[in-house]
Amino acid sequence: MKSNAGSTVNIMNKLLELKGITLDFYSRKRLFRSQALRAVDDVSLELGVGETLGIVGQSGCGKTTLGRVSLRLLKPSAGAILFNGEDISQTPEAGLKTLRRRMQGIFQDPFASIDPFMNVYEILEEPLIIHGLGSNSQRREMIDKVLEEVKLRPTGEFLPKYTHMLSGGQRQRLAIARALILEPQYILADEPVSMIDASNRAEILYLFKELQKRRRMGYLYITHDIATARYFCHRIAVMYLGKIVELGPTLNLLRNPRHPYTRALINAVPSPDPANRFHQRQVIPGEPPSPIGAPAGCRFHPRCPDIVLGKCDIQPPPTLAVEKGHITACHLYS
Repeated sequence: MKSNAGSTVNIMNKLLELKGITLDFYSRKRLFRSQALRAVDDVSLELGVGETLGIVGQSGCGKTTLGRVSLRLLKPSAGAILFNGEDISQTPEAGLKTLRRRMQGIFQDPFASIDPFMNVYEILEEPLIIHGLGSNSQRREMIDKVLEEVKLRPTGEFLPKYTHMLSGGQRQRLAIARALILEPQYILADEPVSMIDASNRAEILYLFKELQKRRRMGYLYITHDIATARYFCHRIAVMYLGKIVELGPTLNLLRNPRHPYTRALINAVPSPDPANRFHQRQVIPGEPPSPIGAPAGCRFHPRCPDIVLGKCDIQPPPTLAVEKGHITACHLYS
């Protein structure tokens, strides 16, 4: 499968901008007191037309929450979401319906995200009915066309089927078709291949790339799997405990990672070379701290092998450009 990693996308034509996004959740601690959990902390990102930006990090780092904010499924506590230059961060719910046609999500578990009591035709027709698109015959043509695009064919055989009659790969193709039917400009792909067997993952990722080339869509690709991000993303942002710690072009970031956390993630990836079967992979020591009462200074410092005492554990690191388009938040470069 041809990689996106060596290609470049001009992000001057910005599709999506996240500016200083912060999101707090509150849990009740005592009867009249609540406790804040900062899931996303002052995150700024840009996504260009036709670009795939990967968000990589361990479970619980806030990447899915950030993705849901980008779709305005969650309203940020602070910061701005700009879509095609328009600030949608405070758009009321009534005004989001039109926006939904241009922004769609494909999620990890097609079992949970697709209604099991509807057949394929009903699943794909529902968004068209909600948005008042087409007559009955026109909707049938649109459904046939999108099923062809995601390679669920012959389309007539799939239309009456329910999700329990489909394989895992077919269910995810159906989820992709449902997102595409409204012809969006932006798609959040949240772990879209993590629940698919290995034989189907490459096919689904190749399908995503084909669709992107044909439709010029922008993808925010959320994953914990650096290997798939390597082949699918133009740029990668590494997230730890609610913050972006490194961002850059895919090949630059993977060949020359600057942040200790990025290096640790890459070193932990299993090697397919049989000669390395006795090589012990490096494991990041300890567990990620709780977002409630996150560590002072750099949030990674309790687990970092390169900690500078008196600095990393006290001062939040500045975000610095280490190469063109490659930034990191680490005191090692200040």
